[in-house]
Amino acid sequence: MRSFAKINIFLKITGFRGNYHELSSRFIICDWLYDEVELVKRISDGLIINNSFSDNIIFKAYDALVALGFSKQLEEFFKFHQVSLIKNIPVGGGLGGGSSNAATFLHLVNDTLNLNISQKKLMQIAHKIGADVAFFVSKFKAANVSGIGEIVEEFDDDIPNLDIITSPIFCSTPKVFNQYRANFDGFDENLARDLKKLKSSEILVNFTNIQLNDLLKPCQQIYRELDIANDEFLSGSGSTKFKTKNLT
Repeated sequence: MRSFAKINIFLKITGFRGNYHELSSRFIICDWLYDEVELVKRISDGLIINNSFSDNIIFKAYDALVALGFSKQLEEFFKFHQVSLIKNIPVGGGLGGGSSNAATFLHLVNDTLNLNISQKKLMQIAHKIGADVAFFVSKFKAANVSGIGEIVEEFDDDIPNLDIITSPIFCSTPKVFNQYRANFDGFDENLARDLKKLKSSEILVNFTNIQLNDLLKPCQQIYRELDIANDEFLSGSGSTKFKTKNLT
């Protein structure tokens, strides 16, 4: 199953909830950039074949299914099967690759093992796994996402053709959020509210990159080698940039 990337057309911080940051953001699926997740016959130890990331979020998705009461089914199935994960989405690029992998894993296991977990229940456990997982579980092409990622509202969007510019720079999401909080100077809730109503094509024409992503400034403060032109926008906490093709 293809595990798609996402980009944030805008990302505004709207509040603090303990150590978490409440946000208002437009997520869109990038269906031309994806990892591949498959359940295959076991060939090695562990849940994931040749796993390069011992803290892969798929493990959290597995644990969430165990907590729902499916430990027996999972244990029996994964005695003889593993997850094959082919990564194409850059790690630390603000594209949600890990969260997408977790959501894809949930759907694959639910369907393959006939667990019959409802979409509503999958959404409820998804946001506890990771901030972006609920969006990917929803399978919406575009959505307004708020809270700490648990509120996902499908949006009838007009998405322009986009150029995605990936980078070898690994941006740590926790570090970027901590930098934002360390230099906090207020929330722009009015703009966040207005952006939710606009189509993505309107947003990218009428607003600057610094207006649209509250994490752009803290990201560049930490990763000074991350250059962003005036017609480029940052996805999430970086480092991936994007721009509309008709502006070039």
